[in-house]
Amino acid sequence: MHESRTRIGALGLALAGILFLVYETVAPRTDQDTLEGAASWASTGWAVGHIGAIIGLILIPLGWTALRNHLADTRTERHAYLAATVGYIGSALSISYYGAEVYGLRAIGARAVADGDASLTQIGADFRMSPIAATVFAIGLALIAVAAILAAVAIWRSGTLQRWSAVPLAAAMVLYLPHFWLPHAVRIGWGALVTVGAVWIAVELWRAASRTPELQAA
Repeated sequence: MHESRTRIGALGLALAGILFLVYETVAPRTDQDTLEGAASWASTGWAVGHIGAIIGLILIPLGWTALRNHLADTRTERHAYLAATVGYIGSALSISYYGAEVYGLRAIGARAVADGDASLTQIGADFRMSPIAATVFAIGLALIAVAAILAAVAIWRSGTLQRWSAVPLAAAMVLYLPHFWLPHAVRIGWGALVTVGAVWIAVELWRAASRTPELQAA
């Protein structure tokens, strides 16, 4: 049972990594104070990209749960448990902001384009950078970073998973908030780092789950 759960979590983590690259690749990045920016909010790419990020944020903590299953009854289980718990909270807080990005900005962008009024984009800026929204989002991303670091510590000390496998994803999650101010090409590079990091951990978990029956038989 532990092995199957670990594999499912590993697959979810790998999918999360891919979805973050999709998010950074397909979501348009233009000057969002213009009608072109408003049109980007109303675009299919914007919706697909941000919904992909939401799904990714759901799947990453499931990966940490799979890590905890793998490390059950070991000295590093506590770190994996904390990673999953903190990760779930961080993702929940962050998803609330992404929901506004998908649905709120899409409606504002469509109306701005229909009316030919670029000034309506200021409404989006107002709720995106409001103290409550910005604080909740920042706390959520900080918790996601803490969860990734805890998972990296658990993997480093596990003795059954490649030590460096969680370092790229932990680094990417630490850079999650700062990366929003980077050029689009660099943001795509960040998405690629998330993909590499998530897939690497997923491969390690899958291999570990495959080895477990052999160890039990021995």
